[in-house]
Amino acid sequence: MYRKSTLKWLVAAGSIIVFVVAGAFITTIGAAPQQSHSSAGQNQAPVVTPQGKELLNQFSDAFESAAAKVNPSVVPILSEQVSQLTSPFGSPSDPLKDFFGDEFFKRFFGNMERNQKQVVHALGSGVIVSDDGYILTNNHVVDGADKLTVILQDKKKYTAKIVGRDPQTDVAVIKIDAKNLQGASLGNSDLVRVGQWVIAVGNPFQLMHTVTAGIISAKGRSSVNLADYEDFIQTDASINPGNSGGALADLDGNVIGINTAIYSPSGTGGNVGIGFAIPINMAKSVMHQLVAKGKVTRGYLGLLPQDIDDALAKALDLKETEGSLVGDVTAGGPADNAGIKRGDVITSFNGEKVENSVQLRNLVAEAEPGSTAKVGLLRDGKASEVPVKLGERPKNLADASGGKSAPENGTNEQYGLSVRDLTPEIARALGYGDDHGVVVADVRAAGIAESAGLQKNDLIKEVNSVSEFTRAIKRIGKNDSVAFLVRRRNNTFYVAMQLAS
Repeated sequence: MYRKSTLKWLVAAGSIIVFVVAGAFITTIGAAPQQSHSSAGQNQAPVVTPQGKELLNQFSDAFESAAAKVNPSVVPILSEQVSQLTSPFGSPSDPLKDFFGDEFFKRFFGNMERNQKQVVHALGSGVIVSDDGYILTNNHVVDGADKLTVILQDKKKYTAKIVGRDPQTDVAVIKIDAKNLQGASLGNSDLVRVGQWVIAVGNPFQLMHTVTAGIISAKGRSSVNLADYEDFIQTDASINPGNSGGALADLDGNVIGINTAIYSPSGTGGNVGIGFAIPINMAKSVMHQLVAKGKVTRGYLGLLPQDIDDALAKALDLKETEGSLVGDVTAGGPADNAGIKRGDVITSFNGEKVENSVQLRNLVAEAEPGSTAKVGLLRDGKASEVPVKLGERPKNLADASGGKSAPENGTNEQYGLSVRDLTPEIARALGYGDDHGVVVADVRAAGIAESAGLQKNDLIKEVNSVSEFTRAIKRIGKNDSVAFLVRRRNNTFYVAMQLAS
C-alpha cells in the first residue's frame, strides 16, 4: 500500500510511485451500412452521425464544467522538513580521528561540518473549503513538516499553519491568511454510486492542477491498513504522487472525497487502477472538530465487535451473517452498564442498520461522547433495543496481540493445532490470571485452525482441559461448525471451526 502525496527529492529515500488510471472511453456511434469484405469496403471510413458527435460533445462538456468548478479550489502544498546529516568521521571523540588527526580528515574530506542540516521537500495537495483560507488535506501530507507553503492559482504563495491533525482518519486542516478565496462545493458522499463517473484533481509530479477521470469502483473499503478508521471510496481515476489531499469530485463539480493512497500488490508501485479517497462526509466531520477544538473526540461503547462468517453463523445458530457479534465486553464500560453481553449481535446503531464490525466502529466513533445511542440487539433469536450512554474513546486501547510461547501437549492433526492445559505458571506468563481453558501451543500453517483465526498462545475458554477440548472437537461432523470463545490477552472473541467434507 502506498501513500500518494509525497514526492521527495534530495535525500528522501524510496522510489517514486506512479499510478496511472486504468481505463479508456471507447465509443462507437452510428454504425456504417454493412459492407462486403472486399478491399474497397475495408478502406471506407466509419460513419459518425451528427447525433453521435453531439452526444460526445455533451459528455466532454460535463467533464470540462466539473474541472472548471473544482480546479480553483485545489492547491499544491509544499512541505519542508529539516534533517540532520552526520559527517564521515562522526563525533569529536571518533577513534579514527584521534588516530589520523585533523589534518588527515581536512585533506580528504575538506572542512565538512560534523552535523549539517539538509532540507527535504515534499509535494501534496489540498482543497480550499472556505473563503477565509481553511484547507482540507491528508495528515500524511503535513505530518512532520517544519514549513508549509500553499500556492494559489494566481501564483501567490502563502505560509500555512496547521489547525489540527487526525492520524486515525488521515485528515488534517491547515489555514492560510487570505481572503475571498473560492471554496469548493462539498457534496454528500453517502449518495455516491458504484460506476459513477468522477474526476481526480491534484498536483502530481509538480504538474499543477492535473485532472484525471475514472469511475467509482467500490464503496466502504476497509482493512487496507491506511488508517485506524477506514471507509474508503475506491476509484480507478489516475492518482499519482502529489495527488494526496486533492479532490475526488462528481460531474457536477462537488467534492465527494479526499484522495489518499493507491494499492500496489507487487510492492513496486505499478499501476493496477486502484486508488482510495476518504469520503467527504467523514472528512467534514473530522474537519469541524479540528477547527472548533483542535482535536477529535470519538464515541466509545467498550466492547470488541467481530464480523460473522457462514461458519460462525452456523455454529451460533444465526440466520444471517449481517450485524456485528459482541466478542467481549469491557467491565464497567458503557456497553456493560447498558446490559450488552458477550454473544449478542448488534444489528443497528441509532436507527442505521449495522452490516459488519467496521461499520459499527465508524458509527460509534462519529457519535458524540456522552450522548445516548439506541443499539439494536439480537440475543437468543429475540430482537431488542437498548439505550447506551456513550463514553469517550481512550487514546490508546490495549493491544490484543501475542504473548510468550507455551509447550505442546495434545495435538489434533485434522484441525492443525496443538493445545495444552492452562497451568498457574502459564497463566501468569501469558497474563491470563485465574482464567480457565486450554492454551494454543502451535498452529500449523494453512490448517483449519489458522484459517479460522487462531494464533499461538490464544486461550480457548469454556473448556477446562485438553481432554475436554478433544472431545468437543471429535463431536464436530463433516460440514458442521463449532464456535469457541477465545481470549487473546485482554480481549475475547468467537472463532468458528468447520471440518470440510
